[in-house]
Amino acid sequence: MNTQAFREWLLHHATARQLREEALNAPLESILHPSVLRLKYLGAFSLIGHPLFYWIWSTWLPQPYENLWIRCAISVMGGLLMLDWFASEPSLARTQNFFNVVCFIQLPLFFSWMYVMNDRNAVWIASLSAVVLIYFHLTDWRIAAAGSIAGFMLGTALAEGMTRSATLQPATHLVVLAFGWFAGLMLGISGANLRRERLNHSLATIGIMAHEMRTPLSTAGLIADALLMEARRSPEGNRAGKLEKLGQRLNALTRSMNHHIDMQIANARLLQLAQYSDRISAGELISDVVAAYPYRSTRESDCVEVIIHRDFNFRGSRVQFSGVLDNLIQNALHSLQASGSFPKPGDLRIEVGSRGAEGRITVSDRGIGIDAALLQRIFEPFFSSDHGTGHGLGLAFCRRVVVAAKGSIRVKSEPAKGAVFTITLPVDASASHNPDRGDPE
Repeated sequence: MNTQAFREWLLHHATARQLREEALNAPLESILHPSVLRLKYLGAFSLIGHPLFYWIWSTWLPQPYENLWIRCAISVMGGLLMLDWFASEPSLARTQNFFNVVCFIQLPLFFSWMYVMNDRNAVWIASLSAVVLIYFHLTDWRIAAAGSIAGFMLGTALAEGMTRSATLQPATHLVVLAFGWFAGLMLGISGANLRRERLNHSLATIGIMAHEMRTPLSTAGLIADALLMEARRSPEGNRAGKLEKLGQRLNALTRSMNHHIDMQIANARLLQLAQYSDRISAGELISDVVAAYPYRSTRESDCVEVIIHRDFNFRGSRVQFSGVLDNLIQNALHSLQASGSFPKPGDLRIEVGSRGAEGRITVSDRGIGIDAALLQRIFEPFFSSDHGTGHGLGLAFCRRVVVAAKGSIRVKSEPAKGAVFTITLPVDASASHNPDRGDPE
C-alpha cells in the first residue's frame, strides 16, 4: 500500500475513522470505572502491597536488590488515594491528576527501575510485563501507552546511572515487553470501543423512548395553548382565570418534562457532555428555575425560600445548570414528601453567596435525609437509593456538569435531619457582582 492509498484509507475507511475518533476526539478517562470504593481499594492495595513484596523479595525469596525506604515512600503515596479528599470526588481534576502521577511513578517508572537494579532477571521482566497490562486496565489507553514507554525509558536510565556499567536490554526481554505493551494497547482500545458502543446503544434506546414521550407532550402543549387562547378570547368570563392558570400550568409541566428528558439523555452521555462557557448569574438562574418549576401544589411552591447573600457570575451551560437545580429541587421535595409532614415555608432553602474567587449555591431541605451508607455512592453514575425519595437520581449528571465548570459538589446529611448540597464554583473575574452581603453557611 503506497502513501497516498494509506492516507485515503485513514480518511475514509470506517475502521480507520473509528480509530481516529477514539484516539483524537474521545475524552480522556484518567480513571477507568471511577468510584469511591475503587480508589480506596487501589490505595489499600498499594499501602499494603509494597511492604509485603519488600519482605517477599528481601527475606522469603531474596532478589539482588530491594530498598525499604523507596518501597515505603511509594506505599504512602498510593495510600493517599484512600483519603476522602481524593476518593470522594473521583471526577475532580485534582484527583485524576494525582491518580495519574501515582500510577506512573509506582507502575512503569518504579518497576522499570527495579528491573534494571535486579540485573534484568526473570522475576522482574515478568513483573514489569504484568505491570504494563495492569496500567492499561487502570487508566485511559492513550495515557497508559505513552506513560509505559516514558516510564520504561526514564526508569532504566535512572537505574543505569546508579549501576557500575550500563548494559543493553536483552533482545528476548524486549520482545516480551513489546508483546505485553501491544496486548495492553489492543485490550485498552477494544475496551474503550466496547464502552463507547454500549453508550451509543443506550443513547439510541433513550432516544426512541424520548421520541415516544415527546409526542404526547406536544399534544399536551397544544391543549395548553388552546386553553390560553380560550381564556383570552373571553377574559370577562367566570372561568377565564381558571382556564388561564390551567393552561400556564400545563405549559410549565410540558416544558419541565421535555427538560427532564434532555437531562436524562445528558446523564446517559456522561462521557460526552458538551462543554459551554455561558456567563451565568447564579441569582438570576435560581430565580428562573424556582419560578418555572412545576410544583404539584401551592404548598410545595410556598416552602421554597431563596436567599441571595451575594450574587456572582460563573461560566458554564445555563441549560445544564438549570437541569442540576431542577434535579436538586426535585430530590428535596421528594424527601420532604417522604417525611410525612406538610411542607412549611423555609423547608427547602436555596442560598447564593460568594467570597473572593469562590461562589456557592446551597440547596438544603428538612426532609428524611440520606443514609450514611449511601452518601459515598450517590454521585456514582446511575446509582439510585432504594427509598423512593429521589436522592441519587441524576446526581452523577449534576456532578459532571459542575466539574465541567471547574467546580465541585458535596453533600452533608443525617437521617431525619434533611440534606445540604453545596455547589462551589469559580467566580467569573470579568463579571461584576452585587455588594458583599455575606455567604451562606
